[in-house]
Amino acid sequence: MPDFVTEGADAPAAGLLRRAPVSCTAATSVAAVLKIMREQRIGSMIVADASARPLGIFTLRDMLDRVALEPHAMAAPIGDHMSAPPITADADSGTYQVAVSMIRHGVSHVVLVRQGRLAGLISARDLFGLQSATLRQLSTSIRGARDLAQIEAYGRDIGILARKMLTQGVAAAPLSAFIASLNDLLTQRIVEMAFRGCAASYCWILMGSEGRSEQTLVTDQDNGLIFAPAAGVPLEQARQSLLAVSNTVNQALDRAGYRLCPGNIMAGNPQWCLTLDEWREKFANWIDSGSPQALLHGAIFFDLRPLHGDFELARQLRQWLLRHASSNARFLHQMAANALRNRPPLGFWRAFSLDRDGMIDLKLNGAMPFVDAARIYSLAHAVDECNTAQRLCALETALQIPRLEVAAWIDAYHYLQGQRLRIQGEALAQNRDAGNRIDPRTLNRFEHAVLRQAFGQAVRLQKRLALDYQV
Repeated sequence: MPDFVTEGADAPAAGLLRRAPVSCTAATSVAAVLKIMREQRIGSMIVADASARPLGIFTLRDMLDRVALEPHAMAAPIGDHMSAPPITADADSGTYQVAVSMIRHGVSHVVLVRQGRLAGLISARDLFGLQSATLRQLSTSIRGARDLAQIEAYGRDIGILARKMLTQGVAAAPLSAFIASLNDLLTQRIVEMAFRGCAASYCWILMGSEGRSEQTLVTDQDNGLIFAPAAGVPLEQARQSLLAVSNTVNQALDRAGYRLCPGNIMAGNPQWCLTLDEWREKFANWIDSGSPQALLHGAIFFDLRPLHGDFELARQLRQWLLRHASSNARFLHQMAANALRNRPPLGFWRAFSLDRDGMIDLKLNGAMPFVDAARIYSLAHAVDECNTAQRLCALETALQIPRLEVAAWIDAYHYLQGQRLRIQGEALAQNRDAGNRIDPRTLNRFEHAVLRQAFGQAVRLQKRLALDYQV
């Protein structure tokens, strides 16, 4: 067993099941279903076939929307009124993946399955401690926003709700998924509104922590644009038009609480509003040169993923990037050497290695060793994932690493992310600047030990990286 133990940072979602699933057939009448729901004190019913394969789901919201005002509906089969098909996930999926599915599909329930057969039902309350209506209402409101001012206000609502969930003890993995997925939803809606009527083919891409879906309570923007001019439109004319629209998006996101990037890595900057060929040329220069600036950019831009527009543009860029990077051993070695300059803060005799102010930076010295190693390995093995935990999961097969070792890395990473969220939440509640620094003298003995174990897993991962790349 791994020596690192957390509170189930990304345990299988099946561990959240509180009872055996209650189901019925599609032929069961609405009246009979409602009677069972009342007797069982449940707010939803899973509809399955004779082999226990989920066909749909019926909730109290369906009752209000589809049954209440429809004559003779009570005698109709539930199959006529269920929501189908249901959103499903494997019962062994982590809570992070289930949370992402729930938010991105705008639903309050996810059906868990094993080999296609019903295993249970996870609700928004199970994952986030939220009433189903709260999550659904926020998702629906963002999707239905009619102007930028309205949607900008929802950005602030996301932050408030996330801080509330943090105080209620929601685990780091589902909380990160909640923040990232709603941020995606809000950004996508802003981009969609701003680019309405755009003649050029484009794809809004996210990089850095946004690209990895790993934002915390305090985040700034890292985005760009891939575009192809409309037929007959000169390249620079198209670029200038798109830059104006992109800047509108950047400013709207800033007003919504997503700060402008201090390094100006945003689609409103001409450097990051490029055609597919221009992006390839830029990436090729970074990979082939291996300069310090190239390594710095690699840590941000190689985590790119598409958010809105023509996803094929981003898919082609990512596939080209994975092929080009995986074939350049020198660049991977340089990235590994650069990553290993940032060591976890472990000293001798169970002590921490502290900065001059007596603090530890949980982002730089805690989370980033996992992020950097996962990125390097994913590039080396052409793993088309951006999220750190998902990249680490892929290493089990790519590098033949024991599952328990990978699980320990992921748990440690989520624990450190959870501590960052906690520190930021406390700072925001006290109207202080939120950062990532922790004073280990404020920790009790147990917290001290768990933090050391988390850093210890980062050390183990870096040792493997150093060995694999002879650094």
